[in-house]
Amino acid sequence: MQSLYGNAGSDQIYRFQRVAPMEVSPNEAHVAYYGSQYLHRTKDGGVTWERISPDLTADPPGAPQGASGEPITRDATGEEIYSTLYAIKESAAAKGIIWTGSNDGLVHVTRDDGKTWTDVTPKGLPPGGRVQNIDTDPHKPGTAYVAIYRFLNGGDFSPYLYRTDDFGKSWTLLTDGANGIAKDEPTRVIRVDPDRSGLLYAGTEFGMYVSFDNGAHWQSFQLNMPATPVTDIKVTHGDLQISTQGRSFYILDNITPLHELTPDLAGKAHLFKPREAIRTPSPGGGGDAIAHYPPSPTYPSPGAGIDYYLPQTASGDITLEILDGSGKHIKSFTSAEPPAQKPDDDAAGSDDEGGFRRNRAPVRLDKTAGLHRFTWDLRYPGSWVSVTNPQGPNGPVAVPGTYKVKLTAGDYTSTQTFTVKEDPRITADGITTADLQEQFNHNMQVLGLVSEVNKSVARIKVARAKLAGDPDKLAKLNALASHMITPTTRYSKPELQTHITYLYSMTTATDQKIGHDAVERYDTLKKEFDQRNAELKAILGDQFADLGNALFPGDVTAVLADDDNQ
Repeated sequence: MQSLYGNAGSDQIYRFQRVAPMEVSPNEAHVAYYGSQYLHRTKDGGVTWERISPDLTADPPGAPQGASGEPITRDATGEEIYSTLYAIKESAAAKGIIWTGSNDGLVHVTRDDGKTWTDVTPKGLPPGGRVQNIDTDPHKPGTAYVAIYRFLNGGDFSPYLYRTDDFGKSWTLLTDGANGIAKDEPTRVIRVDPDRSGLLYAGTEFGMYVSFDNGAHWQSFQLNMPATPVTDIKVTHGDLQISTQGRSFYILDNITPLHELTPDLAGKAHLFKPREAIRTPSPGGGGDAIAHYPPSPTYPSPGAGIDYYLPQTASGDITLEILDGSGKHIKSFTSAEPPAQKPDDDAAGSDDEGGFRRNRAPVRLDKTAGLHRFTWDLRYPGSWVSVTNPQGPNGPVAVPGTYKVKLTAGDYTSTQTFTVKEDPRITADGITTADLQEQFNHNMQVLGLVSEVNKSVARIKVARAKLAGDPDKLAKLNALASHMITPTTRYSKPELQTHITYLYSMTTATDQKIGHDAVERYDTLKKEFDQRNAELKAILGDQFADLGNALFPGDVTAVLADDDNQ
């Protein structure tokens, strides 16, 4: 081992850059590569190394290999070492194919695991220039792509992206200055999409580009990114990861819609196939309505991402319907304006203790022209809350399995199937799909009880006004209400409605095997509710059914304001 600090490159045994490249083998476990002027390989996770190449750099005579600033101010920290390897890539398409690129402009390849090497530098390039990165096609052994950065060589702003399909015998220039990337936009990185042949991503000195035809044409893929040098790109699990020069990291979540884009989709509505959704903890809400507060990172909403394209703004409302694997309806979303909800239109009352109910407006679909992403949070409809909010956002989470989504936009209708899987951190703890199904069944049962107690509370609140002229009945009703409705004073003694909603919140907060105590508690609360509801029926008589017809399927315009203190 030799310290690079203070040593001129010409004096070093191995010319390691301060940012020396490392590549982990896609074909063999514990194999990694590291670059000086040679290619080094370890097969035991770094315990021992072997040199598997000759000098793969140009190492031109007279090139500056000393410390910068000498003889007056020496600055030898490793960054000044010129002739070194700067890019390494082992092909995933076939074992033994390894590409290297040097900081002084050379590209080499071995097809026999390092036994012999061939200089395959693209012809016509002026000497020098940094081979900034190399990428390979995961399905075509002879195909590779290189990005060469020559801006540091006398201010050459030209873009240099190349592709070879014959192991470097010939190269095609993918940046002629007229096919999408400007002639004065230096190129730093090119990457291949592993799931769609010919889909390429490029990072330049000023931003991002994408090509759907193997580099023949490029188009801006800047989206909301700042104009900044893009230094590297990586596609992982269907997400696009981007590093920049001093402007943070970016992730474009779920690029699978790019795999479906074809010219024949132009001018047509389209529902893209959702990718696999992971069941992770999320707040109730029905869709992507999670607020983010700078400067925190913007994380994707958990759930199933549903992408759709509209060629023009829809004249009418559009809908998305979520179905289970058998085609049974679960939930619908629409672009329609939700009915107005008055401040006092909350017949179910509040619930500070349980904390599960979130009375925010339903999430609306965007029906304007363009590509849109909607996130279903995997929740079923929640409990009955009020006349204008018959389905709250707090339903149980869908069990892992197969689901469907149906888009209707005017005359266009399309259905796609997708899969929901459990968070692997949960399954690692021994929770099974059978456990989650049991939890779901229990939560649906408790949810039904939440709806019923909310409806009974609504009956009580409305009946109080109707019984103003009957003091005997009103007294009985208020006495019953004192056992069902928790007073609005904070930390009041919880009554039946709060106990039921609290039980529901406790068994929907996380993925778990339902405990016997939760089942026993449900039986106790159900028995008490049945008793209290029977008392309510006895007090109201025929009015009990009348109020049901009015409040629940019916047309009541407002529920009376909270009068718990009467």
